[in-house]
Amino acid sequence: QNMMLRMEMTMVFSLLLLICFLSTAQLQPESNNEIISHLRQTTDIVFLRRSNGLIPIKLSYCLVVKQVAFSASLLASGDGHIGPFNTQTPLVFRRVVSNIGNAYNPNTGFFIAPVRGAYHFEFHLYGGGHASHGTGAVLVKNGDPIFIAYEHQASYSVSPSNGATLLLETGDVVFLLHRQNTRIYDDQNHHTTFSGHLLFTNEGEC
Repeated sequence: QNMMLRMEMTMVFSLLLLICFLSTAQLQPESNNEIISHLRQTTDIVFLRRSNGLIPIKLSYCLVVKQVAFSASLLASGDGHIGPFNTQTPLVFRRVVSNIGNAYNPNTGFFIAPVRGAYHFEFHLYGGGHASHGTGAVLVKNGDPIFIAYEHQASYSVSPSNGATLLLETGDVVFLLHRQNTRIYDDQNHHTTFSGHLLFTNEGEC
């Protein structure tokens, strides 16, 4: 009888802990642009007393989904064109205005997926008209080209842009390559930008 009572108390205590945990997770404030770790599934076993004995119950609940988003412009200061180059060169967007989750590296220009899921990326370019050189860049995933933005005219200015939604695995790398023989301009108005964010995770149902 005492043993059954202790098991019932264990069950009630576990349920109370679960309720408190979920309530705390929902109220957890952001700190240093970091939000609770990416989607995980956690399980506990509790026992429910029935007339035919103790029945094990598997509890399943999810932690808060990690939030990931960044936006950056090409030049941290100053103005001018970058390029043209003879080969495709990674673009490094130095002026970061947001980097929630710290998945974007302003030293390399690489975005590294912290969790498996669907991500959306956008890039906007700007360039002055030139007789020989257009303005262009390629969105790349793990070294494979995905989409390109390119425009060329001899005068005035051009502003090609593009975007994509990608399913990424943890550790996948997304970045922009400066297309060969093109020029890209930026200044204090921050015309040339690269942004991305997590739409939803894809680590199994909870």
